Amino acid sequence: MTSPSLLKHRAFMRFWIGQMAASFAFQMLLVGMGWQIYNLTDSALSLGLVGLARYAPQLFLTLYAGHVADNHDRQAIMLISRALMTLSIAVLAITSMLGSITAEIIYGCCIAMGISRAFEMPATQAMVPNIVGQALLAKAMTWTASGREATTIIGPAIGGIIYIWGAGALYTSSVLCSLLSAVILFKLDYRREQRPRQPVTLDSLLGGLRFTWRNPVIFGSISLDMFAVLIGSVTSLLPIIARDVLETGPWGLGVLRSSIAVGAMLMSIYLAWRPVGNRVGIKMFISVAIFGAMTILFGVSQTLWLSVLALMVMGAADMVSVVIRSTLVQLETPDEMRGRVSAVNSFFISTSNQLGEFESGVLAAWVGAVPAILIGGVGTLGIVALWGYWFPTLLRRDRLESDPESK
Repeated sequence: MTSPSLLKHRAFMRFWIGQMAASFAFQMLLVGMGWQIYNLTDSALSLGLVGLARYAPQLFLTLYAGHVADNHDRQAIMLISRALMTLSIAVLAITSMLGSITAEIIYGCCIAMGISRAFEMPATQAMVPNIVGQALLAKAMTWTASGREATTIIGPAIGGIIYIWGAGALYTSSVLCSLLSAVILFKLDYRREQRPRQPVTLDSLLGGLRFTWRNPVIFGSISLDMFAVLIGSVTSLLPIIARDVLETGPWGLGVLRSSIAVGAMLMSIYLAWRPVGNRVGIKMFISVAIFGAMTILFGVSQTLWLSVLALMVMGAADMVSVVIRSTLVQLETPDEMRGRVSAVNSFFISTSNQLGEFESGVLAAWVGAVPAILIGGVGTLGIVALWGYWFPTLLRRDRLESDPESK
Protein backbone atom coordinates (compact mmCIF):
# COMPACT_ATOMS: atom_id res chain seq x y z
CA MET A 1 0.00 0.00 0.00
CA THR A 2 1.30 3.43 -0.93
CA SER A 3 1.92 5.66 2.10
CA PRO A 4 0.03 8.98 2.43
CA SER A 5 3.36 10.83 2.49
CA LEU A 6 4.40 9.32 -0.85
CA LEU A 7 1.01 10.17 -2.36
CA LYS A 8 1.44 13.79 -1.24
CA HIS A 9 4.89 13.93 -2.82
CA ARG A 10 3.56 12.51 -6.09
CA ALA A 11 0.63 14.92 -6.19
CA PHE A 12 2.89 17.87 -5.45
CA MET A 13 5.38 16.87 -8.16
CA ARG A 14 2.55 16.70 -10.72
CA PHE A 15 1.31 20.09 -9.55
CA TRP A 16 4.87 21.45 -9.64
CA ILE A 17 5.56 20.24 -13.19
CA GLY A 18 2.27 21.67 -14.43
CA GLN A 19 2.99 25.02 -12.83
CA MET A 20 6.51 25.09 -14.27
CA ALA A 21 5.19 24.49 -17.79
CA ALA A 22 2.81 27.44 -17.37
CA SER A 23 5.55 29.62 -15.92
CA PHE A 24 7.84 28.73 -18.83
CA ALA A 25 5.13 29.82 -21.27
CA PHE A 26 4.61 33.10 -19.44
CA GLN A 27 8.30 33.98 -19.24
CA MET A 28 8.83 33.46 -22.97
CA LEU A 29 5.71 35.52 -23.57
CA LEU A 30 7.01 38.50 -21.57
CA VAL A 31 10.18 38.72 -23.65
CA GLY A 32 8.17 38.71 -26.86
CA MET A 33 5.63 41.31 -25.75
CA GLY A 34 8.26 43.65 -24.31
CA TRP A 35 10.50 43.60 -27.36
CA GLN A 36 7.63 43.68 -29.85
CA ILE A 37 5.74 46.61 -28.37
CA TYR A 38 8.88 48.68 -27.87
CA ASN A 39 9.74 48.18 -31.54
CA LEU A 40 6.15 48.96 -32.57
CA THR A 41 5.92 52.18 -30.55
CA ASP A 42 9.51 53.17 -29.62
CA SER A 43 7.99 54.42 -26.37
CA ALA A 44 8.98 53.76 -22.75
CA LEU A 45 5.40 54.56 -21.76
CA SER A 46 4.10 51.66 -23.87
CA LEU A 47 6.19 49.25 -21.78
CA GLY A 48 4.48 50.60 -18.69
CA LEU A 49 1.05 50.30 -20.30
CA VAL A 50 1.62 46.59 -20.89
CA GLY A 51 2.03 46.14 -17.15
CA LEU A 52 -0.97 48.36 -16.40
CA ALA A 53 -3.18 46.39 -18.80
CA ARG A 54 -2.32 43.14 -16.98
CA TYR A 55 -2.81 44.78 -13.59
CA ALA A 56 -6.14 46.59 -14.04
CA PRO A 57 -8.36 43.44 -14.09
CA GLN A 58 -6.68 42.17 -10.94
CA LEU A 59 -7.40 45.48 -9.22
CA PHE A 60 -11.16 45.03 -9.75
CA LEU A 61 -11.47 41.23 -9.52
CA THR A 62 -9.08 40.14 -6.76
CA LEU A 63 -11.48 40.21 -3.80
CA TYR A 64 -14.18 38.35 -5.74
CA ALA A 65 -11.60 35.84 -7.01
CA GLY A 66 -10.60 35.11 -3.42
CA HIS A 67 -14.22 34.45 -2.46
CA VAL A 68 -14.57 32.12 -5.46
CA ALA A 69 -11.41 30.22 -4.46
CA ASP A 70 -12.79 29.62 -0.95
CA ASN A 71 -16.21 28.49 -2.15
CA HIS A 72 -15.64 26.56 -5.40
CA ASP A 73 -13.36 23.89 -6.81
CA ARG A 74 -9.89 25.44 -6.84
CA GLN A 75 -8.62 22.96 -9.41
CA ALA A 76 -11.43 23.85 -11.84
CA ILE A 77 -10.74 27.56 -11.33
CA MET A 78 -7.08 26.98 -12.14
CA LEU A 79 -7.85 25.06 -15.34
CA ILE A 80 -10.41 27.59 -16.63
CA SER A 81 -7.96 30.41 -15.96
CA ARG A 82 -5.23 28.51 -17.78
CA ALA A 83 -7.53 28.08 -20.80
CA LEU A 84 -8.15 31.85 -20.98
CA MET A 85 -4.40 32.50 -20.78
CA THR A 86 -3.75 30.02 -23.61
CA LEU A 87 -6.41 31.65 -25.81
CA SER A 88 -4.89 35.09 -25.24
CA ILE A 89 -1.43 33.91 -26.27
CA ALA A 90 -2.92 32.22 -29.34
CA VAL A 91 -4.39 35.56 -30.46
CA LEU A 92 -0.92 37.14 -30.21
CA ALA A 93 0.57 34.25 -32.21
CA ILE A 94 -2.00 34.40 -35.01
CA THR A 95 -1.96 38.17 -35.43
CA SER A 96 1.84 38.22 -35.38
CA MET A 97 2.08 35.55 -38.08
CA LEU A 98 -0.50 37.41 -40.18
CA GLY A 99 1.38 40.69 -39.75
CA SER A 100 -1.69 42.40 -38.27
CA ILE A 101 -0.43 42.75 -34.69
CA THR A 102 -0.88 46.21 -33.14
CA ALA A 103 -0.19 47.77 -29.78
CA GLU A 104 -3.94 47.73 -29.10
CA ILE A 105 -4.12 43.97 -29.67
CA ILE A 106 -1.24 43.44 -27.24
CA TYR A 107 -2.95 45.61 -24.62
CA GLY A 108 -6.23 43.72 -25.12
CA CYS A 109 -4.54 40.34 -24.66
CA CYS A 110 -2.80 41.67 -21.57
CA ILE A 111 -6.21 42.55 -20.09
CA ALA A 112 -7.40 38.97 -20.73
CA MET A 113 -4.23 37.65 -19.10
CA GLY A 114 -4.89 39.88 -16.10
CA ILE A 115 -8.38 38.39 -15.72
CA SER A 116 -6.90 34.89 -15.92
CA ARG A 117 -4.25 35.55 -13.29
CA ALA A 118 -6.73 37.31 -10.97
CA PHE A 119 -8.58 34.01 -10.53
CA GLU A 120 -5.69 31.58 -10.98
CA MET A 121 -3.23 32.96 -8.43
CA PRO A 122 -5.37 32.74 -5.25
CA ALA A 123 -6.70 29.33 -6.27
CA THR A 124 -3.28 27.79 -6.92
CA GLN A 125 -1.65 29.36 -3.86
CA ALA A 126 -4.43 28.06 -1.62
CA MET A 127 -4.09 24.55 -3.08
CA VAL A 128 -0.51 23.93 -1.94
CA PRO A 129 -1.15 23.38 1.81
CA ASN A 130 -3.92 20.90 0.97
CA ILE A 131 -1.61 18.97 -1.35
CA VAL A 132 1.45 18.67 0.91
CA GLY A 133 0.26 19.41 4.46
CA GLN A 134 1.80 21.94 6.84
CA ALA A 135 4.82 19.78 7.72
CA LEU A 136 6.14 19.97 4.14
CA LEU A 137 4.86 23.45 3.33
CA ALA A 138 8.12 25.38 3.71
CA LYS A 139 9.96 22.91 1.44
CA ALA A 140 7.09 23.00 -1.07
CA MET A 141 7.26 26.81 -1.19
CA THR A 142 11.02 26.65 -1.73
CA TRP A 143 10.64 24.08 -4.52
CA THR A 144 7.89 26.14 -6.14
CA ALA A 145 9.96 29.30 -6.00
CA SER A 146 13.04 27.44 -7.26
CA GLY A 147 11.20 25.96 -10.22
CA ARG A 148 9.60 29.27 -11.08
CA GLU A 149 12.99 30.96 -11.11
CA ALA A 150 14.44 28.17 -13.24
CA THR A 151 11.79 28.86 -15.86
CA THR A 152 12.55 32.55 -15.51
CA ILE A 153 16.15 31.76 -16.43
CA ILE A 154 15.46 29.38 -19.29
CA GLY A 155 12.27 30.99 -20.61
CA PRO A 156 13.63 34.46 -21.49
CA ALA A 157 16.88 33.04 -22.87
CA ILE A 158 15.09 30.57 -25.16
CA GLY A 159 12.44 33.18 -25.90
CA GLY A 160 15.12 35.58 -27.13
CA ILE A 161 16.52 32.88 -29.40
CA ILE A 162 13.12 31.82 -30.76
CA TYR A 163 12.31 35.47 -31.47
CA ILE A 164 14.96 35.32 -34.20
CA TRP A 165 12.30 33.44 -36.23
CA GLY A 166 9.69 36.05 -35.37
CA ALA A 167 7.19 36.89 -32.66
CA GLY A 168 4.71 34.37 -34.09
CA ALA A 169 7.13 31.51 -33.48
CA LEU A 170 7.71 32.68 -29.90
CA TYR A 171 4.01 32.99 -29.08
CA THR A 172 3.26 29.60 -30.65
CA SER A 173 5.88 28.03 -28.37
CA SER A 174 4.19 29.69 -25.38
CA VAL A 175 0.80 28.31 -26.45
CA LEU A 176 2.19 24.76 -26.59
CA CYS A 177 3.71 25.07 -23.10
CA SER A 178 0.46 26.44 -21.69
CA LEU A 179 -1.53 23.57 -23.23
CA LEU A 180 0.93 21.05 -21.79
CA SER A 181 0.41 22.58 -18.36
CA ALA A 182 -3.36 22.22 -18.60
CA VAL A 183 -3.08 18.56 -19.63
CA ILE A 184 -0.77 17.75 -16.71
CA LEU A 185 -2.93 19.51 -14.12
CA PHE A 186 -6.22 18.13 -15.46
CA LYS A 187 -5.66 14.76 -13.76
CA LEU A 188 -4.14 16.12 -10.57
CA ASP A 189 -5.28 14.13 -7.51
CA TYR A 190 -6.40 17.02 -5.36
CA ARG A 191 -8.82 17.06 -2.44
CA ARG A 192 -9.82 19.88 -0.14
CA GLU A 193 -11.98 20.23 2.92
CA GLN A 194 -15.69 20.27 2.08
CA ARG A 195 -17.47 23.29 3.54
CA PRO A 196 -20.85 24.95 2.94
CA ARG A 197 -20.62 27.66 0.32
CA GLN A 198 -20.96 31.22 1.51
CA PRO A 199 -23.07 33.71 -0.43
CA VAL A 200 -21.33 36.64 -2.08
CA THR A 201 -21.59 39.39 0.52
CA LEU A 202 -19.52 42.42 1.33
CA ASP A 203 -18.50 40.77 4.59
CA SER A 204 -17.21 37.68 2.75
CA LEU A 205 -15.45 39.70 0.06
CA LEU A 206 -13.62 41.82 2.61
CA GLY A 207 -12.85 38.91 4.94
CA GLY A 208 -9.37 38.27 3.55
CA LEU A 209 -8.52 41.96 3.59
CA ARG A 210 -9.58 42.30 7.24
CA PHE A 211 -7.69 39.18 8.27
CA THR A 212 -4.55 40.44 6.54
CA TRP A 213 -4.84 43.93 8.04
CA ARG A 214 -5.21 42.54 11.58
CA ASN A 215 -2.17 40.25 11.30
CA PRO A 216 0.99 42.42 11.42
CA VAL A 217 3.19 39.54 10.27
CA ILE A 218 1.18 38.90 7.11
CA PHE A 219 0.41 42.54 6.33
CA GLY A 220 3.93 43.72 7.11
CA SER A 221 5.62 41.06 4.96
CA ILE A 222 3.44 41.39 1.87
CA SER A 223 3.33 45.22 2.01
CA LEU A 224 7.12 45.40 2.42
CA ASP A 225 7.56 43.30 -0.69
CA MET A 226 4.89 45.23 -2.59
CA PHE A 227 6.30 48.69 -2.02
CA ALA A 228 9.94 47.62 -2.44
CA VAL A 229 9.27 46.04 -5.83
CA LEU A 230 6.77 48.74 -6.83
CA ILE A 231 9.40 51.41 -6.35
CA GLY A 232 12.52 49.41 -7.24
CA SER A 233 11.30 47.35 -10.21
CA VAL A 234 13.57 47.47 -13.27
CA THR A 235 11.97 44.66 -15.31
CA SER A 236 9.93 46.82 -17.67
CA LEU A 237 12.96 49.01 -18.44
CA LEU A 238 15.21 46.12 -19.48
CA PRO A 239 14.41 46.53 -23.22
CA ILE A 240 15.59 50.17 -22.99
CA ILE A 241 18.74 49.29 -21.04
CA ALA A 242 19.51 46.39 -23.39
CA ARG A 243 19.10 48.41 -26.60
CA ASP A 244 20.07 51.97 -25.67
CA VAL A 245 22.55 51.67 -22.79
CA LEU A 246 24.24 48.28 -23.24
CA GLU A 247 23.65 48.25 -27.04
CA THR A 248 22.63 44.59 -27.31
CA GLY A 249 19.79 42.84 -29.16
CA PRO A 250 16.98 40.45 -28.12
CA TRP A 251 19.58 37.93 -26.92
CA GLY A 252 20.96 40.54 -24.52
CA LEU A 253 17.48 41.26 -23.22
CA GLY A 254 16.99 37.55 -22.62
CA VAL A 255 20.29 37.39 -20.70
CA LEU A 256 19.31 40.36 -18.52
CA ARG A 257 15.88 38.92 -17.72
CA SER A 258 17.46 35.54 -16.96
CA SER A 259 20.11 37.03 -14.67
CA ILE A 260 17.62 37.89 -11.94
CA ALA A 261 16.33 34.32 -12.03
CA VAL A 262 19.83 32.80 -12.03
CA GLY A 263 20.57 34.47 -8.71
CA ALA A 264 17.14 33.52 -7.37
CA MET A 265 17.49 29.87 -8.38
CA LEU A 266 20.97 29.56 -6.86
CA MET A 267 19.64 31.02 -3.63
CA SER A 268 16.63 28.68 -3.68
CA ILE A 269 18.95 25.68 -4.03
CA TYR A 270 20.90 26.93 -1.02
CA LEU A 271 17.67 27.44 0.95
CA ALA A 272 16.54 23.90 0.12
CA TRP A 273 19.81 22.65 1.58
CA ARG A 274 19.96 25.17 4.44
CA PRO A 275 16.45 26.44 5.30
CA VAL A 276 16.05 29.95 6.68
CA GLY A 277 15.69 28.63 10.25
CA ASN A 278 15.64 31.39 12.83
CA ARG A 279 15.63 35.23 12.78
CA VAL A 280 13.43 35.16 9.69
CA GLY A 281 12.23 38.74 10.23
CA ILE A 282 15.62 40.42 10.22
CA LYS A 283 16.75 38.21 7.33
CA MET A 284 13.77 39.37 5.29
CA PHE A 285 14.56 43.04 5.93
CA ILE A 286 18.24 42.57 5.08
CA SER A 287 17.36 40.82 1.82
CA VAL A 288 15.09 43.67 0.72
CA ALA A 289 17.82 46.21 1.58
CA ILE A 290 20.29 44.28 -0.60
CA PHE A 291 17.68 44.30 -3.38
CA GLY A 292 17.58 48.12 -3.21
CA ALA A 293 21.37 48.48 -3.16
CA MET A 294 21.76 46.24 -6.22
CA THR A 295 19.10 48.25 -8.04
CA ILE A 296 21.33 51.32 -7.61
CA LEU A 297 24.36 49.39 -8.89
CA PHE A 298 22.39 48.23 -11.94
CA GLY A 299 21.37 51.82 -12.63
CA VAL A 300 24.97 53.09 -12.75
CA SER A 301 26.34 50.11 -14.70
CA GLN A 302 27.53 50.70 -18.26
CA THR A 303 28.71 47.16 -19.00
CA LEU A 304 26.77 43.94 -19.55
CA TRP A 305 28.77 41.84 -17.07
CA LEU A 306 28.26 44.28 -14.17
CA SER A 307 24.58 44.64 -14.99
CA VAL A 308 24.22 40.85 -15.01
CA LEU A 309 26.02 40.59 -11.64
CA ALA A 310 23.80 43.24 -10.04
CA LEU A 311 20.65 41.53 -11.32
CA MET A 312 21.83 38.14 -10.07
CA VAL A 313 22.35 39.47 -6.53
CA MET A 314 18.96 41.21 -6.73
CA GLY A 315 17.36 37.89 -7.62
CA ALA A 316 19.10 36.05 -4.79
CA ALA A 317 18.02 38.65 -2.25
CA ASP A 318 14.46 38.65 -3.54
CA MET A 319 14.28 34.85 -3.25
CA VAL A 320 14.98 35.01 0.48
CA SER A 321 12.14 37.49 0.89
CA VAL A 322 9.78 35.46 -1.32
CA VAL A 323 10.28 32.17 0.57
CA ILE A 324 9.85 33.80 3.98
CA ARG A 325 6.80 35.82 2.94
CA SER A 326 4.95 33.06 1.09
CA THR A 327 5.50 30.53 3.88
CA LEU A 328 4.42 32.97 6.60
CA VAL A 329 1.22 33.81 4.72
CA GLN A 330 0.18 30.16 4.38
CA LEU A 331 1.16 29.11 7.92
CA GLU A 332 -0.62 32.07 9.54
CA THR A 333 -3.89 31.54 7.61
CA PRO A 334 -6.60 28.90 8.29
CA ASP A 335 -7.71 26.87 5.25
CA GLU A 336 -11.20 28.41 5.10
CA MET A 337 -9.54 31.82 4.60
CA ARG A 338 -6.64 30.82 2.35
CA GLY A 339 -8.36 31.68 -0.92
CA ARG A 340 -9.24 35.19 0.20
CA VAL A 341 -5.93 35.85 1.94
CA SER A 342 -4.06 34.42 -1.07
CA ALA A 343 -6.10 36.78 -3.24
CA VAL A 344 -4.95 39.72 -1.13
CA ASN A 345 -1.37 38.44 -1.37
CA SER A 346 -1.77 38.02 -5.15
CA PHE A 347 -3.13 41.55 -5.41
CA PHE A 348 -0.10 42.91 -3.56
CA ILE A 349 2.23 40.89 -5.80
CA SER A 350 0.45 42.08 -8.95
CA THR A 351 0.53 45.65 -7.69
CA SER A 352 4.27 45.45 -7.18
CA ASN A 353 4.93 43.74 -10.52
CA GLN A 354 2.43 45.16 -13.02
CA LEU A 355 1.86 48.57 -11.46
CA GLY A 356 5.59 48.71 -10.79
CA GLU A 357 6.18 48.27 -14.52
CA PHE A 358 3.75 51.09 -15.26
CA GLU A 359 5.37 53.34 -12.64
CA SER A 360 8.82 52.61 -14.04
CA GLY A 361 7.67 53.31 -17.60
CA VAL A 362 6.04 56.62 -16.66
CA LEU A 363 9.03 57.74 -14.58
CA ALA A 364 11.46 56.70 -17.33
CA ALA A 365 9.45 58.65 -19.91
CA TRP A 366 9.68 61.67 -17.61
CA VAL A 367 13.28 61.62 -16.32
CA GLY A 368 14.95 58.85 -18.35
CA ALA A 369 15.50 55.13 -17.71
CA VAL A 370 18.73 55.37 -15.69
CA PRO A 371 17.53 58.12 -13.29
CA ALA A 372 14.27 56.19 -12.82
CA ILE A 373 16.22 53.09 -11.77
CA LEU A 374 18.39 55.06 -9.34
CA ILE A 375 15.34 56.71 -7.77
CA GLY A 376 13.78 53.27 -7.34
CA GLY A 377 16.84 51.85 -5.59
CA VAL A 378 17.06 54.74 -3.12
CA GLY A 379 13.31 54.53 -2.52
CA THR A 380 13.55 50.82 -1.71
CA LEU A 381 16.13 51.49 1.00
CA GLY A 382 13.78 54.09 2.45
CA ILE A 383 10.93 51.58 2.50
CA VAL A 384 13.06 49.10 4.46
CA ALA A 385 13.80 51.72 7.12
CA LEU A 386 10.14 52.75 7.45
CA TRP A 387 8.79 49.18 7.62
CA GLY A 388 11.35 48.25 10.26
CA TYR A 389 9.93 51.07 12.40
CA TRP A 390 6.25 50.41 11.61
CA PHE A 391 6.31 46.58 11.91
CA PRO A 392 8.54 45.65 14.87
CA THR A 393 6.63 42.35 15.30
CA LEU A 394 7.73 41.24 11.82
CA LEU A 395 11.27 42.49 12.39
CA ARG A 396 11.51 40.45 15.62
CA ARG A 397 9.92 37.29 14.15
CA ASP A 398 12.25 34.40 14.92
CA ARG A 399 10.88 31.33 13.11
CA LEU A 400 8.45 30.64 10.25
CA GLU A 401 6.01 28.71 12.41
CA SER A 402 3.79 30.69 14.76
CA ASP A 403 5.31 31.97 17.95
CA PRO A 404 3.84 34.10 20.74
CA GLU A 405 5.40 37.30 19.48
CA SER A 406 3.57 37.02 16.15
CA LYS A 407 0.16 37.18 17.78
